[in-house]
Amino acid sequence: MDFSGILVGVETTLTPSNLLFVLIGVLVGMVIGVIPGLGPTATIALLLPLTYGLDPATAVIMLAGIYYGSMYGGTITSVLLHLPGEAASVVTTFDGYQMAKQGRAGPALGIAAIGSFIGGLASVAGLVLVAPLMAGFALRFGPPEFTVLALLGIVLAAYLASRRFAAALAMAACGLVLATVGQDSIEGSPRFTFGSLKLLNGLDFVAVAMGLFGLGELLHTLDRSRRGTGEVIPVGHVMPSRDELRQCRGPIARGSVIGFVLGLLPGGGGMVASLSSYAVEKRRSRTPERFGKGAIEGVAGPETANNAGSQSSFIPLLTLGLPPNPVLALILGALLIQGITPGPRLIEDHPDIFWGVIASMLVGNVILLALNLPLVRVFIRILDIRVAILVALAVVVTMLGVFSINNSIFDLWVVLAFGLVGYGMRKVGFEPGPLVLAFVLGALLEPAARQSLLLSGGDLTVFVTRPISGSMLALAALVAIVSVVAARRRRALLADLPVDESEPSAVEDKEEAR
Repeated sequence: MDFSGILVGVETTLTPSNLLFVLIGVLVGMVIGVIPGLGPTATIALLLPLTYGLDPATAVIMLAGIYYGSMYGGTITSVLLHLPGEAASVVTTFDGYQMAKQGRAGPALGIAAIGSFIGGLASVAGLVLVAPLMAGFALRFGPPEFTVLALLGIVLAAYLASRRFAAALAMAACGLVLATVGQDSIEGSPRFTFGSLKLLNGLDFVAVAMGLFGLGELLHTLDRSRRGTGEVIPVGHVMPSRDELRQCRGPIARGSVIGFVLGLLPGGGGMVASLSSYAVEKRRSRTPERFGKGAIEGVAGPETANNAGSQSSFIPLLTLGLPPNPVLALILGALLIQGITPGPRLIEDHPDIFWGVIASMLVGNVILLALNLPLVRVFIRILDIRVAILVALAVVVTMLGVFSINNSIFDLWVVLAFGLVGYGMRKVGFEPGPLVLAFVLGALLEPAARQSLLLSGGDLTVFVTRPISGSMLALAALVAIVSVVAARRRRALLADLPVDESEPSAVEDKEEAR
């Protein structure tokens, strides 16, 4: 264990400015998690311009706080309104809302906060132990290994994160094509510029991300807000009883492990981890019929796994430069904008960023616990603000932020175009996440692939004959086979998930989980 690195991280996190941005990050994450439909992806996309004026470590610390802070914020509306604030909170509606209807909304929110805190701490401990080992292993990687790793990351993320693998793969292919727009970095010839000088430098990542996830998500949220949010159930006392805490020890422990492991996989993290934890707890329970009717284990396990998975997903990003999900792809973009490329050498070249992010998670989890238990009623009041007002303000901030980066009117048109594309994709059921993931990784994939072919004299077998890249391809084939079997079992499980037919949004929540 690298104690000197840990000390660097603690020193970086405990500076007044970084502590302030940890607090800002988790507060913003909590707020946007409470607002149904907005989510961390859109918020981080909207805040990307702000990172230009920040130190890289400070920027990543704030964005990370928004990510794992939003994981708990979404729990509040899941429990009180049967309306998940973000996708990973869908599973919490199954038992959390039933507890609220029984007058146990407070304990449901309390155990979610405690489980998220413990899951976060367990994930931070895993980060400290696993991340340096993975970074050391990745130092053996050459261009062929990074090519295979990036390609598999795109394919696996498309498979695990979407209901329709073929459609997600098509979106990833579009992202790779968009990444080639501009001047060829090796030959210098223009590609897909159509004679436009403004496209010679390629499409700006911030403009594309803020269009697809920022403006597109805002338009979709405004469209969905017509249904209203319904009546908020009173909270009551927040702390669970001793019996409830004793009942949740096993689910919290198992949720921490499940979340940490699944967070390492492309496309894993919150949604997959929480659903897997729910399935495990229901299968282990001696009284599985209680699940879907207010079983507190159905809240504790998934919420713990959700937070643990969201934080362990930083391991492949920081050590391999591979973002497992769209949110981490945006954070990768924020680092690339500042000239910092995550990967095996990040721990040596920028220890303040590597260890600072890990140490900030520990502080952030403490802040979240301190905020959630006493201030949950304050966060509920956010639901009184009209969604249309928030969306209008966010659109203005989006356009001003994009323009301030390059002072370019062309970038505003890019945002508007991709905003409409993103809105249209959501309306027809296409996932924008694989597109942005591929767009970001395309800038890393193409140079690595071309370097590999130059080194091998154009021999494609270089990706198979090298031990590490060949092993990764074999592992990917195994994962694909296992994933097909798991997907069938998951569909069978979802068919048996409890649905309260008296609630208008129940069937929609189940479909979103599917």
